[in-house]
Amino acid sequence: MASGSKKVIYAALAGNTLIAISKFVGATVTGSSAMLSEGVHSLVDTGNQGLMLLGLKRASRAPDAKHPFGYGMEVYFWSFMVAVLIFALGSGISIYEGIHALSAPEPVKDPIWSYSILGLGIIFEGWAWSVAYKEFKKGIGQKSMWRAIRQSKDPTIFTVLLEDTAAMLGLVTALVGIFLSQQLEMPMLDGVASILIGCILAAVAIILSIECKALLIGETASRDTVTSIEAIIQQHPGILALNELLTMHLGPQEILLNVSVDFVDGLTVEEVEKSISDLEAEIKSHHPLVKRIFIEVQSVAGHLASLTGK
Repeated sequence: MASGSKKVIYAALAGNTLIAISKFVGATVTGSSAMLSEGVHSLVDTGNQGLMLLGLKRASRAPDAKHPFGYGMEVYFWSFMVAVLIFALGSGISIYEGIHALSAPEPVKDPIWSYSILGLGIIFEGWAWSVAYKEFKKGIGQKSMWRAIRQSKDPTIFTVLLEDTAAMLGLVTALVGIFLSQQLEMPMLDGVASILIGCILAAVAIILSIECKALLIGETASRDTVTSIEAIIQQHPGILALNELLTMHLGPQEILLNVSVDFVDGLTVEEVEKSISDLEAEIKSHHPLVKRIFIEVQSVAGHLASLTGK
């Protein structure tokens, strides 16, 4: 999935760079507030893709003495920073520019420039969105997009997908705002469009921050994965009971598993050791993302006592 993530990000980076340049040229020529907001939006998105590439690079570092579980969660941190930047820069500047335009509305000059650039922007963004969606679709099966985003452990792909969705909505909003300001001779509608673009970006930033925060503070593996691991453990020869099973994503492609099990009485130390080794191998064969497994051998009564402190 890392290669898929990079593919999505590079596509978005190329598209947003071209779009940002064209939008700023258009804003300079036309004086459109909505166009300027869209330029800022694309510039912020371009920077965001750079941050996500940085996160992927830093997350690929090998574990060391200071970070024995690796750096996989760097992806979550930089994705969270992307959400902050979208809110602070993209949304904040767009809303500010819109309010400024409302206080002193001016007619948009040479609107044909705006229509041409926004049309090209829709084409470029549509291409970038299709790349992100196809990559995202590979891992969601029959799930709805919203449910898949909520359950996804790879923020790089759904961040780009949401960014591109916001970009498409922003482009349409700017196009409609400029068109109505011309047709109705109400320059203030250009400023209103800028504020609406800011609100769209704020909504996306809030969704991203919520999802990335959940991953950053430690989110469990999917329910299907946990259920499958439980079944493997409970059916394993020599295990009497599964006391507890805890999982956490250390990155999009790495799961930490910690379990407490009670073995049947009468097994020798060698038999328990072999059973643990076999169990680890079986779990990893079925779930390659489970990279680290810690198995605690404990009676049911002992486990309950440790939980209650008695």
